[in-house]
Amino acid sequence: MDTQQAKSIIEALIFAAETPLTLDTLQKILHPYPYLEIKESLEELQNDYERSGRGLKLVRIAGGYQFTTQPHLVDWIKKLFKEKESRSLSAPALETLAIIAYKQPITKAEISTIRGVDVSGIVTSLLEKSLIQIVGRSENPGRPLIYGTSKDFLLHFGLDDLSGLPKMEEIMESKDGENKTAI
Repeated sequence: MDTQQAKSIIEALIFAAETPLTLDTLQKILHPYPYLEIKESLEELQNDYERSGRGLKLVRIAGGYQFTTQPHLVDWIKKLFKEKESRSLSAPALETLAIIAYKQPITKAEISTIRGVDVSGIVTSLLEKSLIQIVGRSENPGRPLIYGTSKDFLLHFGLDDLSGLPKMEEIMESKDGENKTAI
């Protein structure tokens, strides 16, 4: 198989997939096509889409590759689907989700201690939205469930992995800057 044929196959596979395709999955499908050549084909596809000014782009997200629309075209996409405004997370839910993202794995009791309020309802809601998942049980008495973020969390926030989260120092510096300008 030549490079152009490999790129076409990879493009079709990513387009048809419901979730991001990992390099390992592509390798299994395209076996015996060499791993490094698949990786190079992916990079070439990303560059092709970037250079062409198309409405789509190929991005690495949640550990795999997926086509997304260009961000500047979102208003046109909304018109097509006449989309209702998506409900955003409440401030308490966002705060709880941030605690889980930065402190995972973490129990509900630990989250409640940090927030100073019961978070049972919020944790249930985040589970229903698939933004978090149960990742095990604590060794503490009663063996409470422990929570972590899910793959859907990465997809929702456009992250490849948790290393893409801003560092706490950056957040604090940003907050300090906002406070200084507000005074």
